[in-house]
Amino acid sequence: MLAINIWPQIKNNLPNVQKPAQYIGGEYNQISKDPAKVAASMAFCFPDTYEIGMSHLGLRIIYEAINAEDDLLCERVFAPQADMEAKLRQQHLPLFSLENHRPLAEFDLIGFTLQYEMSYSNVLNMLELAEMPLLSDQRNSWPLVIAGGPCVYNPEPLSDFIDIFVIGEGEQVVIELMRLVKEVKIANGDKQELLNRALKIEGLYIPCFYKKVATKNGIIIREPQSGQASAVVKKRLCADLDKSIFPLKALLPNIQAVHDRLMLEIMRGCGRGCRFCQAGVIYRPIRERNLNLLREQARQLVAATGYEDIGLLSLSSADYSCISELIDMLIADHSCSNVGVALPSLRVDAFSVDLAAKVQQVRKSGLTFAPEAGSQRMRNIINKGVSEEDIFAATEAAFSQGYTAIKLYFMIGLPYENNEDVAAIADLTQRILYAGKNVKPAEIRKPLKLTLGVASFVPKPHTPFQWHGADGEDVLKEKQELLKKQLRPIKSITMNYHDITTSLLEAAFARGDCRLGKVLLRAHAKGCRFDGWKEFFRADLWEQAFEEEGLDYRQIAAQTFNHEDALPWQHISSCVDSDWLWQENVKAADGQPTVDCRNGECNCCGVCSNLDAANVLAQKAGDDHE
Repeated sequence: MLAINIWPQIKNNLPNVQKPAQYIGGEYNQISKDPAKVAASMAFCFPDTYEIGMSHLGLRIIYEAINAEDDLLCERVFAPQADMEAKLRQQHLPLFSLENHRPLAEFDLIGFTLQYEMSYSNVLNMLELAEMPLLSDQRNSWPLVIAGGPCVYNPEPLSDFIDIFVIGEGEQVVIELMRLVKEVKIANGDKQELLNRALKIEGLYIPCFYKKVATKNGIIIREPQSGQASAVVKKRLCADLDKSIFPLKALLPNIQAVHDRLMLEIMRGCGRGCRFCQAGVIYRPIRERNLNLLREQARQLVAATGYEDIGLLSLSSADYSCISELIDMLIADHSCSNVGVALPSLRVDAFSVDLAAKVQQVRKSGLTFAPEAGSQRMRNIINKGVSEEDIFAATEAAFSQGYTAIKLYFMIGLPYENNEDVAAIADLTQRILYAGKNVKPAEIRKPLKLTLGVASFVPKPHTPFQWHGADGEDVLKEKQELLKKQLRPIKSITMNYHDITTSLLEAAFARGDCRLGKVLLRAHAKGCRFDGWKEFFRADLWEQAFEEEGLDYRQIAAQTFNHEDALPWQHISSCVDSDWLWQENVKAADGQPTVDCRNGECNCCGVCSNLDAANVLAQKAGDDHE
């Protein structure tokens, strides 16, 4: 196929759109290849704006992994903002990649990362802008549409649109898939041949090989149509992070990204076992990178960019085995160049505050803690592993070191929660504030300020709380009002809370089955897009789309399941045993704890035996690294 050069037309539109630099490509450290000289190509599509997508480490890892292969190519695509979308539609221009400004239809694979359910409408919008049929059974030739990311652990709401779902960590499996694309193309094979052969690659869910089956509790599940397809698709795992690829020449965005810093991934997985947390399940087991390797990676990253902060990324960075030593190393190596270290995630304890004090020797910022619940009863139920003493030790240590602004994150609507537990959030916050006023800081400071982020609990697949429904709209409103009433008189406390309708829609798409595909198609046709943005979200259009399909998102979000019930996502395996998740749910009802498995006590969740893997903890400095 001859390449279509649409860059001149795109360029003519740039003076008339906001932030035109997000559409031009050519960033420092961009990887550019001649599309005519590669055997297979993929457009990596992030279904949100450039400034958000360029903050995503997964994009950078996949981009690096594919482009490290001489005969493979990966280019980036982001959702255009409203003004550029209008220009594309008016001038009948297709959505394009940044590196070579190629139309998406010229690639062999179009790959979406699914980080958030409320971005699903953007997936359809981007396919439409690419001038491709939205439904997979209407696409009979190249390119294939694939998807990965945490949302694919329940792929069914998008199963009518996606040809292949990549379950688990993608940097290895995507190379295997693109090698297969190369083989099929050389043999002049078609889309169906590729799908048939892709069944042999572990970690791929291909919906066309599964039939839809109605169950007695009213949901639709998937079962294999033939012996070729596996009844359960197990996730893929990078068992050794030290040997996996990592981008050491970071792309520098043309405009400021949301998280505008170096990204150093220090570990994957978390052993804390918070019962609401999907990431804590799907990224098991724990895998830490070697300390010396991280030090060298940081040196190369700093040398390849001009960033002033190194972000230590993981689900819980303070849990990294050698975190103090790592921070000391990085400060010693880079503070003379005014390059600081950032800890995006902190435990709620005084140790984390000490770490924060270390990293902020170079540049000081605010602190964020996530107690998640106000009462000890609820913290035990969710297995947070944080006591009230821990919370006060952390906040008082912060105040004593001169911090005057602290953010606290809580959830309402958790399973087994009552109004007393909600009121405890306000009570705990007030007591933190009053305790802070009695702390004598090391230096003169501004008045104290606490900012509360209060999210509505969204039950997610593959967690101990996957069987629970979300609280109803009226109940969530009542809980929000209870908090606002108690906190409104206190000017030093600011409360931000999530939109209830958005949270319930998120819950519906997180837990729903393939019927939601028709709702999504209707919502897209009505103009829904950027649904995670307050200024674009149209609750009325979503209401109409659900009503026209005879479904109720509130009912789907609130639906509870028994242990024996079929689940829409039961054919997708995180490799954590379902029976173990259920036992965690039973323990939650009694407030029984489950200890962190990294301390040597196996919790028998099944992930290590199911994947022939194990927790991998970092070696101390000076140890040999192979």
